[in-house]
Amino acid sequence: MSNDMDKYTGAANVGVDELKALPEQVVAELEAHKQLYLTDPEKAHYWDPGVIGVPGGPVACLLLEYTGRKSGKKLSMAIQYYRRNGKVAIVASKGGIEENPQWYLNLQADPNCYVRIGAKSSPAVARTATGAERAEWWAQIREEQPMQKTYESRTSREIPVVILEFPEGTNI
Repeated sequence: MSNDMDKYTGAANVGVDELKALPEQVVAELEAHKQLYLTDPEKAHYWDPGVIGVPGGPVACLLLEYTGRKSGKKLSMAIQYYRRNGKVAIVASKGGIEENPQWYLNLQADPNCYVRIGAKSSPAVARTATGAERAEWWAQIREEQPMQKTYESRTSREIPVVILEFPEGTNI
């Protein structure tokens, strides 16, 4: 692993400014994962983020499609997701930088999105969990993905947990 990747994913005392721009290798791996999701969603559903320096083995990922708040363009990204009580959530941690990730800001501007989990897909509406609901999700997320503890330690912001709500009767 390169020193640049160590800076992004490594110890909790990484400078916030060092995390604002992802290393080129990380950007390339994330883009390759997104492209795999577009061409072979079953193969892309479980992805090993070890290629970008996040330990722990393969994680379940979904493809999130949303609208850019400034450009109005359709954008997409593959991201780890979590399940709890029949619901699906994603986390806006971005390595623990002080600013929320752009995809989260876009969902705040327009919460209507489209989600692919493996070969299944559905429209969804994104909302940020708050209070006790967020606390319950966050405890599970930290347990399931310990790297989130490191990201949390790097920032003073509360890392958003985004619940994806699907139309009633959707099996995704």
